[in-house]
This record gives sequence, C-alpha cells and structure tokens, in this order.
Amino acid sequence: MIKRTVELGFFLALALILAYVESLIPFSFGIPGIKLGLPNLIVVLLLAGNSKAEQNGALRDKGRSWDGVKEALLVNGLRIILSGFLFSNLYTILYALAGAVCSFAAMLLGRRLKCFSVIGVSVLGGVFHNIGQIVVAMLVVKTVYVGYYIPYLIVAGTVTGAVLGFIAMELLPYLYRLNNRVY
Repeated sequence: MIKRTVELGFFLALALILAYVESLIPFSFGIPGIKLGLPNLIVVLLLAGNSKAEQNGALRDKGRSWDGVKEALLVNGLRIILSGFLFSNLYTILYALAGAVCSFAAMLLGRRLKCFSVIGVSVLGGVFHNIGQIVVAMLVVKTVYVGYYIPYLIVAGTVTGAVLGFIAMELLPYLYRLNNRVY
C-alpha cells in the first residue's frame, strides 16, 4: 500500500513537472488551444501499463502496483486541479477537466476494445481531449462558430497523440523493469 502511494505520488509529480514544462514552451500555430499535452503521457503510461499487464497475465499482487484505470483517473484529476491552481486559472481547470473526461473515456474504450495500440489509444485521447474542450468553449461563448476549429484541433490531437503514444511505448519497458525490481 505504501509503495503504491509513493509510486502514484511520483507519477503525479512527473505530470505536474510536465505541465509546468509545457506552460513554458511557446507552442502556437495561430490557432488557440493547441498544446503538446505532455502531462497526458502519464495517463497513457498508466493505462498502457494496465493493458500490458492484462495481456501478459500479470496480476496486481505480482508487483504491478503502478498500473490501473483508477490510478490513471486519480493522477489525472489531481494533476489538472493542482496545475490549474499553480500555473493558470479556473477557466483553464474547467476546459482541462472537460477535455480530460472526454479523453479518458475515449482512451478507456479504445483500450477495452483491444483493437488499438498504445499509440492508437493516445491518439484517441488527444483528439477527444480537444473535442471536449471545444464543446465547453461553445457553451462558454454561446456560439457554435467555435466549432470551426475542430478540424485543426483533430489534426493537432492526432499528431501530438501519436508522438506521446510513441514515447509511452518506448518508456514502458523501462517502467516494467523498474517495477519488477525487488526492494
């Protein structure tokens, strides 16, 4: 239990660091709302770790304490709230939560269907994160014209999701090795 709490705290700290780094990167193509989504790498890792453990027949009590849907949801929710208060404002928290709910639901569905790779699940997350934020933007500004950004945001979500998915695939073997060490 203590090891699991420490590991989740570590993942939360990593997600906050990635959120801070992302806030420092001037990334804009003239379209509001496009970000790299670096903190979502942690969610992808947690979900992919769980999926990989299920495929290999590994159970949680065999040392796989850092993987799971509940853990990914907890880390992502805490990261959004903490980074919102630390690096931005309440509106950012609102948009991020909406995006996170849509993104998480899409990634979870894609993972459960077992027809998507880690990269595919990450792309689903990137695309649906942007869709969730556009829906909130339409409600906030009370116009559907914000929806014209959707094609651009889908392309951006696909590209950034693929990049983060690739990075997650490269990091997973190292996380498995670290997690299987006896302390």
